[in-house]
Amino acid sequence: MDIGGHRFDTDKKCYIMGILNVTPDSFSDGGSFNTIDSALRHTEQMIAEGMDIVDVGGESTRPGYTKISDAEETERVAPVIEAIKQRFDIPVSLDTYKYKVAEAGLSAGADLINDIWGLRCDSGEMAALLAKTGAACCLMHNRDNTDYTDFMADMTAEMQKSVDIALNAGVSRDRIIVDPGVGFGKTYENNLEAIDRIDEFRKALGLPVLLGASRKSVIGLTLDLPSDDRLEGTLAITVAGVMKGISFIRVHDVRENARAVKMTEAIMRGYRNG
Repeated sequence: MDIGGHRFDTDKKCYIMGILNVTPDSFSDGGSFNTIDSALRHTEQMIAEGMDIVDVGGESTRPGYTKISDAEETERVAPVIEAIKQRFDIPVSLDTYKYKVAEAGLSAGADLINDIWGLRCDSGEMAALLAKTGAACCLMHNRDNTDYTDFMADMTAEMQKSVDIALNAGVSRDRIIVDPGVGFGKTYENNLEAIDRIDEFRKALGLPVLLGASRKSVIGLTLDLPSDDRLEGTLAITVAGVMKGISFIRVHDVRENARAVKMTEAIMRGYRNG
């Protein structure tokens, strides 16, 4: 898979997507990087620590978040994306489900759209935009309730519907990544199951998988820890995900997770190379 002129071997390696929230209210790091200078400094730091893609988000999606206008979200993300692309040679992902924000972000230089509603938040405009521009996309599973009949079967079928929206709009299959959506439309038990059975999810859909569970409530509930003290829990999920064949891990703490990925891959494959 090619993203922003960089080749990603999604069958053999797990890549690090670093989180850059340019928001005042994200659950873990809100307000930390919502100026261009601070965003650039943090991007530079994450690149040095082993980040492969930076994911820029302009609207918090934490529980109880306040939705902002397309214009305000665009004002937050577009200048940051443009500044990153001017300064660094790294693919940029834009975390948005709004096609007008995505359009502005792609014009500013974004290479990938990370859509937490899996193209199901409009009437096909986002899918058409992706097809027109050829941008890569990450489609996440999400829903507004937890009334599953069979959790894994339902989640996989709903994810397939998002993939079909993309394909039917003309998005190339090799431009699509899927994400089970840990923390979105799922109970605590659902989240644990999604992580544990992510290899089944990957095989059923036949697409590269991104796992994003960094500092999330499933860790807090398991370990009884606040969001800023969930590194070890995040690392455990990262290792489990790599062992089950994920291609991307979306995290706040790049250095530690990059090391965990490298060590896990060495255990899994390194000895075969002598």
